[in-house]
Amino acid sequence: MAFIRFVQHNGVTQDVPLTEGSNLMELARASSVPGIDGDCGGSCACGTCHVVVDAAWATKLGPCNEDETRMLSMTPDCQPHSRLACQIVATAAMDGLSVQVPEHQF
Repeated sequence: MAFIRFVQHNGVTQDVPLTEGSNLMELARASSVPGIDGDCGGSCACGTCHVVVDAAWATKLGPCNEDETRMLSMTPDCQPHSRLACQIVATAAMDGLSVQVPEHQF
């Protein structure tokens, strides 16, 4: 079964079934991944689904759009491969994608 791997700040991992067409925030919430709140429901307006994409996958996902870049700029833990999980729509090609969940979401 295809999956997305969420890695917590303390190293605990959780593999979540990949459903094509759903975004990573929806997949995480459906599997109760800690630290992925998605307070705005996926409208790129809160930053509470911040993840850091594994470097090996970062270029495969494409760039952030303007709204996502603006929202991430307000995130204190923003890193070069930071993304909002609500803006990453899962495809079969993402099988095994690994993302880190920061210790805090804002």
